[in-house]
Amino acid sequence: MANEDIGKGDKLPKQIRTNFLVIGSGIAGLSVALKLASLGKVIVLTKSKLDETNTSLAQGGIAAAWGKDDSPEQHMKDTLKVGNGLCEKDVVRKIVEYAPEAIIDLANLGVDFDRNKKTGEYDLGKEGGHTRKRVLHVGDYTGKAIQDVLIANAIKNENIELLKDHMAVDLLTQHHVKNYASKKDEKIHCWGVYAYDSPKKRVRTILSDFTILATGGAGKLYKHTTNSSIATGDGIAMAYRAGATVRDMEFIQFHPTMLFSKKVGQSFLISETLRGEGGILRLSSGEKFMSKYHELADLAPRDIVSRAIDKELKKSGEEYVYLDITHKDKDFIINRFPHIYKTCKEEGLDITQDWIPVVPSTHYTCGGVVTDEYGATDVERLYACGEVASVGLHGANRMASNSLLEGISIAQFIFEKIRTDYKKPHSFPSLPNWDDTGVFHTQEWVVISHGWKELRDFMWNYVGIVRSNSRLERANRRIFPLMEEIDAFYRKNPVKQDMLELRNLISVGELVIRSALFRKESRGLHYNEDFPNKDDKKFKVHTVIKSRGVSNEEHLE
Repeated sequence: MANEDIGKGDKLPKQIRTNFLVIGSGIAGLSVALKLASLGKVIVLTKSKLDETNTSLAQGGIAAAWGKDDSPEQHMKDTLKVGNGLCEKDVVRKIVEYAPEAIIDLANLGVDFDRNKKTGEYDLGKEGGHTRKRVLHVGDYTGKAIQDVLIANAIKNENIELLKDHMAVDLLTQHHVKNYASKKDEKIHCWGVYAYDSPKKRVRTILSDFTILATGGAGKLYKHTTNSSIATGDGIAMAYRAGATVRDMEFIQFHPTMLFSKKVGQSFLISETLRGEGGILRLSSGEKFMSKYHELADLAPRDIVSRAIDKELKKSGEEYVYLDITHKDKDFIINRFPHIYKTCKEEGLDITQDWIPVVPSTHYTCGGVVTDEYGATDVERLYACGEVASVGLHGANRMASNSLLEGISIAQFIFEKIRTDYKKPHSFPSLPNWDDTGVFHTQEWVVISHGWKELRDFMWNYVGIVRSNSRLERANRRIFPLMEEIDAFYRKNPVKQDMLELRNLISVGELVIRSALFRKESRGLHYNEDFPNKDDKKFKVHTVIKSRGVSNEEHLE
């Protein structure tokens, strides 16, 4: 029976067996878990609380061609345009055509999307890159509303076990089998995962017929991010170490409007829907400036808005620009944006009267683990969905509110594929359990805190909104010594969550830097001052990095 507290106490043995293992509890993870529960036993692994996800932080909404003036074809055209030539057209079509059904599925689960008080129809918002109003929402806390409904449904599902405070360490493959002899051209198989039980400070072995990565992105790779603290690239790093292919890691989306706050640790997103409802970006002088950069002005794609703000701030030397919604009706602002209104009030700002100080911040990882349209990776029995995956929806830039749509859509396609292929439980090779014997505590854990700061600082300064060859090379020179230092520390010390997260982020950082160095052009989210001209046909290709796979013999029995 589902039990959100099953991770507490000593109820679980060191080795666990299940039909389906889902790593991550956001919209992608819980959606696929609820669907797979009709086929067998599901374990959902989450390294923190069930609702500590980027889904919970999503304010804007979920995109779907719902309006009478809209169509999946138009939704696809907008997505392809924002993706700057790197979207997979067939995948985009499949997802946008499923979108209205996804809305119905969520509504049937209990998500109460906002409706127009006069017509009773769904109230549709408009965001950057969209040419139609097609963003369904619940106030300005859509992600939280969806997250809460999914958690409630998962808890009452008898075929789902929810393991909180369990962080995946590494994927289990045949290369973990002692003295395993690989055959020529043999495909890598995933048999489950090693999972660190934080309260008990031990690593468990979870064997699964199928493993689904839904771990989200890697926003914490940068000094400033709108993401939850859990966004440490775990799934991308684990899949890459196991032998999966990753691609397009250079495309990191920076959201243009994070609330500028003097409070340490404050990272509050000001939703793009505020601009969709008429919000205007202004300089301190009051000047509107976005029309200089794009025909859609304040509703231009995020990469263009972020670079425009970055350029204006470098010209002025100021710390932030402003977002102005004060010309709208006071009651409309408070009712449409209750969460933003309340949070800004706590900062001493009344957004019905005051302009909001905003700065760009890391927001979304557009690249990831390569999958087909059904979420299948090139590792057998390993699937990925949501931000961790590169299925081909976003290309070189994600269009606003396509992220929640991607998570629930690919969850459905994974379910359809596994339902067709799943005949009976698989047999497993003799896989060793985790063993900390021989490792020691160096008492030098300050290495980890220093590593965190160093990594996030140089990624922000050298691999940020605007890049150059020299800055990328500088980052490349700094990532490898840090990688070696943390890897050596990992092998000598007992497992801890912050160490595992830093290890993963460094791996992802190296992939981002390597991919950015490869792309000798500016396209979408990747802007290099040394290659200012866009759409170089030579580089209208994905940046693909294949892994050799890595074992972790130091920690195996």
